Amino acid sequence: MRIERTVSTISWIPSDALKGMLGAGEKLHVAHHDQPPPDAIGKPADATLETLRDTDRFRFSNQLRAWIEVEDGRVVDAGYSGQAWMGGTSLNLGIGDVRVPAVLYDVLQAEPEVVEGRARFRQTAGGRPGTPIPRKVRHPPFVQFRGPTVWTTLELTINADGTHEGTLAGASNFPRHWVYGDEGELVAKSGLTDLKQWLSTSFGKHTPWGDEDSPALVTAVETALERELSTLIMRGGPKPRVRRHKEGAVVTEQGAPGDELFLLLDGVIAVEVDGSPVAEVGPGAVLGERAVLEGGTRTSTLRCVTACRTATVKADHIDTDRLAELASGHRREDAGQRGSG
Repeated sequence: MRIERTVSTISWIPSDALKGMLGAGEKLHVAHHDQPPPDAIGKPADATLETLRDTDRFRFSNQLRAWIEVEDGRVVDAGYSGQAWMGGTSLNLGIGDVRVPAVLYDVLQAEPEVVEGRARFRQTAGGRPGTPIPRKVRHPPFVQFRGPTVWTTLELTINADGTHEGTLAGASNFPRHWVYGDEGELVAKSGLTDLKQWLSTSFGKHTPWGDEDSPALVTAVETALERELSTLIMRGGPKPRVRRHKEGAVVTEQGAPGDELFLLLDGVIAVEVDGSPVAEVGPGAVLGERAVLEGGTRTSTLRCVTACRTATVKADHIDTDRLAELASGHRREDAGQRGSG
């Protein structure tokens, strides 16, 4: 019996992630951000991924698809059948849009690790932008013209009974990476992007093609309501105040007054109640609704597990019913613990 399973990533640049020289490049129409990928890419995902690539919706996609042959409960053969897609960079040079395709590197696939009842697969895919990005770097030759390398490393274990587990094991620290499961559903996200680190270190031997990977910080997916609210916060009313926070910084403290909502743009935040952590959330999470609903006093402390960026807005332009639904969802996700206040 043949069993096939898939785990995929889509890597893209959020609108709030471009800053410095890339932010200036966007203003000059020689760089651009991407619209968020879809919440689901279907099964099989090939047609969706090809359409997203052709319409300039992502930087690259890594699809680890693998199979096993099972006889009498034992894995007797195993192999790969996925692929990778590279996007491009759309430029406006005054004569119309020109799309420069990115450079796809060789896909790295480890020999399947087969034991009696399962097989484990590991695949790295990525490349570099087709446009040059002149910059100073931390390692010799200390100046680079080629764009930095982007990649994701996926691991997939398929069991003889058909169950499986797919994970994002490593990734470049820019751009944002979304992880999709076997049914094409969004299941996880990379929790932190570091544009400066990526520009200065991700080239040559400091990549998986030079035997150096970077571990991926992976977070759970926010709710559909949070994704809807994040659009309202960023584009549906007064311009939010974007702030940077150092690792360990307190965004807001339990017991303090508050009438603002926080959208986590990048990083990981711990929600603490009475000094104890009750949850960790990643990019896309909307926080602070409990104080708005319950008398204007913060019911939890929000502490940065990593360096973070947040967008802050007054809650009065968000419908109260939506805030109540958000609070209810946070209670469910925290298995009865208090929501983010």
